[in-house]
Amino acid sequence: MLMDGQAPLALYIHWPFCVSKCPYCDFNSHVRASVDQARWREALLADLAHEAAVLPGRQVGSVFFGGGTPSLMPSETVAALLDAVAGHWRVASDLEITLEANPSSVEAARFADLAAAGVNRVSLGLQALDDTALRFLGRAHDVAEGLAALDTAQAAFARVSFDLITARPGQSLGEWETELARALAFGTEHLSLYQLTVEPGTRFATEAAAGRLTLPDGDTAADLWEATRVMTAAAGLPAYETSNHARPGAESRHNLTYWRYGDYAGIGPGAHGRRGALATVRRKKPENWLAAVDRNGHGLESEEPLAPRTRATEALLMGLRLTEGVDLKRIEALAGGAEVIDTRALDLLARQGLVERTGERLRVTEAGALLLDAILAELVLTEFEPA
Repeated sequence: MLMDGQAPLALYIHWPFCVSKCPYCDFNSHVRASVDQARWREALLADLAHEAAVLPGRQVGSVFFGGGTPSLMPSETVAALLDAVAGHWRVASDLEITLEANPSSVEAARFADLAAAGVNRVSLGLQALDDTALRFLGRAHDVAEGLAALDTAQAAFARVSFDLITARPGQSLGEWETELARALAFGTEHLSLYQLTVEPGTRFATEAAAGRLTLPDGDTAADLWEATRVMTAAAGLPAYETSNHARPGAESRHNLTYWRYGDYAGIGPGAHGRRGALATVRRKKPENWLAAVDRNGHGLESEEPLAPRTRATEALLMGLRLTEGVDLKRIEALAGGAEVIDTRALDLLARQGLVERTGERLRVTEAGALLLDAILAELVLTEFEPA
């Protein structure tokens, strides 16, 4: 693997707007009836130019358009940003350009224009292949509309991924196996398969607290997990990360940069980035970000230095999500002499067959993958524990 300073740079471009209230956007303040497209294009280009100035001489390996509804970003803006990327940096010959999209007919109608602008990969938020489940999840599309969007995406883009949520209330193992088999039959190169979790402050948390939402118990969730791993591997899309499955060579290069703890530049409202030992955060509210760009030439809110121990811990936590694991020499170098791994816990976890160390590479085993959160909690030393 390349050293940090030589690894390809990833770019995340955040488009915050939805044109109408929809369940996909967590920030209702981002709903807009209209957007001054020319002003926003120039502001994004300025924010991008700032990152290029502080990250000169790099090669860009991936660009990811995410946010509210980035598939409604004008194709002219997408093309202008991609032209600017190529003007500021060297770009990889196989540059991956991903765009998140909701599976609606309105957005699917724009796929051909976005492909012509340079997008070569789409990540489609199908969520489920069951209409009842989609209504429960608060999605605006039904299965028919979602699959029509998938057909359009596969015709327009060279690479297609979509996501599904499992471990839904009342979902049986047999139902999930049927749904997953149908998903695998569509022939996409990549699937993101997440187990439903209840986060504090969400509608699901409120429903669960009132006793109106019951998720599958631990044994059922484990069965769903194991069936997912077996079926995706048999179909030629093995897990390469905790929740992500791909044909060999079709992994998300952009997300691999995050999990491998590489540098990434984030532009647009609320975008985060990592530049070596600096963590960057853009202003979250669109108008505040826009005013900052007008005033300063960029939308930065903060640039915080990261302590060596923090960087090493982050790299460890991210890297152990991958089936390839982490390079312990790199973790040691990032730590700058600080201890981040509990060696006694590591030895115990290895004896239990939950982690595996081969030379300087540490990885979580297949048996340990289902217990990843617990393993990480045991493995990482807190700052208050003796080295």
